[in-house]
Amino acid sequence: MQPQPHISPTSAQAAISAALKSQRLKKHRGSYSCSRCGQPKKGHLCHLPSPLDDLPATPTAPKPLPTSISAAASSSTRPHPPSLRHSLTLPRRALSFDEVDALDEPPPDLEDASSTDLDVVQPGRFNAVGLWEVLKRLPPSGLLMAARVCKGWRETARKMWRVAEELRIRVPERARIGYVGSLLQKCPALVRLSLLIDSDFDATTLACIAFSCPNLEVLEISTCGAAVSRISGDELARFVSNKRGLRSLKMEGCSSLGGFSLSSSSLSTIWLADIHSLSKMVFNCPNLIELSLEFSLQEEDSTDLVAMVDGLGRTCTRLQKIHIASLKLSHTFVLALTAVNFRDLRMLSLVLGIDITDASVAAISSSYTNLELLDLSGSSITDTGLGMICDVLPDTLSKLLVALCPNITSSGIQFATAQLPLLELMDCGMTVSDPTSDNPTSKEKSSTPQKKSGYNQKMFIKHKRLKKLSLWGCSSLDALFLNCPELKDLNLNSCSNLQPESLVLQCPNLEVVDASRCQNLLIGAIRKQVSENLAAVDDPMPLKRLADASKRIQAPASLYQETREDENNRGKKRRKVERQVCTIIH
Repeated sequence: MQPQPHISPTSAQAAISAALKSQRLKKHRGSYSCSRCGQPKKGHLCHLPSPLDDLPATPTAPKPLPTSISAAASSSTRPHPPSLRHSLTLPRRALSFDEVDALDEPPPDLEDASSTDLDVVQPGRFNAVGLWEVLKRLPPSGLLMAARVCKGWRETARKMWRVAEELRIRVPERARIGYVGSLLQKCPALVRLSLLIDSDFDATTLACIAFSCPNLEVLEISTCGAAVSRISGDELARFVSNKRGLRSLKMEGCSSLGGFSLSSSSLSTIWLADIHSLSKMVFNCPNLIELSLEFSLQEEDSTDLVAMVDGLGRTCTRLQKIHIASLKLSHTFVLALTAVNFRDLRMLSLVLGIDITDASVAAISSSYTNLELLDLSGSSITDTGLGMICDVLPDTLSKLLVALCPNITSSGIQFATAQLPLLELMDCGMTVSDPTSDNPTSKEKSSTPQKKSGYNQKMFIKHKRLKKLSLWGCSSLDALFLNCPELKDLNLNSCSNLQPESLVLQCPNLEVVDASRCQNLLIGAIRKQVSENLAAVDDPMPLKRLADASKRIQAPASLYQETREDENNRGKKRRKVERQVCTIIH
């Protein structure tokens, strides 16, 4: 083929070179030759000026995508001065995207990005910092998929895994331990790890975590469904002793421990759930602040709780929060707990202790006078025990939970709310309940509730600071009056005997009302009163004084409208405060 007369040999050679270059780009792989002089890149240091300096104001052809993120960050040989309007956005630490502080320094591989003008993004290229900002908002599974796009994205994803300090993943039932190990090896700087496991797991999981996360401080392992842990007490103790920087350990499904002796100078929080029949339970943790033990609901549990609390008094004197849920809780255990006398104790939760009585409350009140939270749910205390609590803890107690206490009446609840001015949370579920009442059927739900003689109780609560009130299962409650301006969460689940005409809610800040398994008429009354309270707050009627300031009178509507028009004409724009609509669950 002969060359055309209007095409010069130089132009033809340039066209052939461009065609060959386009064919190389179609192979979806990076260029192995220098883009400036054409020589091989291996061991090559080019001294020619950058072609970006000679680009016209309006580019005519896009540049090929760079093969690595560092190339996009330092594509120009002459760095531009940093922009004052767009400072470098630092990446967040966690892959779970919770609200965490930003890194104090940018990643080591992206430090050159600070010398790039972020106002100008090269055509066909993805700015390094922009790509980082996009990928950091992906969950771990999305980040794994993004790493398959190209080499540049894969390198950026690898850097994000390397600087991550928090990881939350769910391990599916069909996944093996290699799946967890492959993810953890990507995060050498991991500090906080949370696993949700759908299948049984053993000490191999702990060994993988110990090997892959040398700087781990917080470990949380949760189970889903019927998954249990096959980790023994000795294996758990070995893991704790080897992880000298571990501060928090939370684990569910611990039914195979058998017995353990945990020794650590760094542990401050320990949560163990589903434990059963422990032969020994020793905590040699001098800096332990929070301890939570939840035993399985089996009556043949042989754990010695008295010996356990005696050991805590000798080795863990800094305890501030204690939560124990067990059917073996008794008055003897409470006496042993009060004999230890933890001076810094602020939260005490003894759940499902049916043998805990008013005498136990008297012992607790005499030994711990600075409690902020007290949970005696499932105990046998009466209104007398509530009176003891109010006499000793009126200046400190802000959370009181006495659910599943059948000996408490509405009078005791009213007295407690009146005598505890700092109370913010109150749980009285299944206290004022009728033991002979059956679950209402769908037909009974649509009809008016029938009063039952002998079990009808009334409750009047007026409190300035109460924010959450739970009355779930109070089937004997037929009248309720609430005057709580700060109340936000109200639980009336299964209050089947509550009469709509006997319900008064003076709570303008209500956000959530749970009325599940309640009568339809009651749900309508709740919705009506909530809307009326909201309208009264949004459109208050102003009050004016007479000329001699002798009496406050209600201003007429015409005067109120004129006043509002004058305020609008002043030129000051006031931001409208949007009130949140109350959600009624039924």
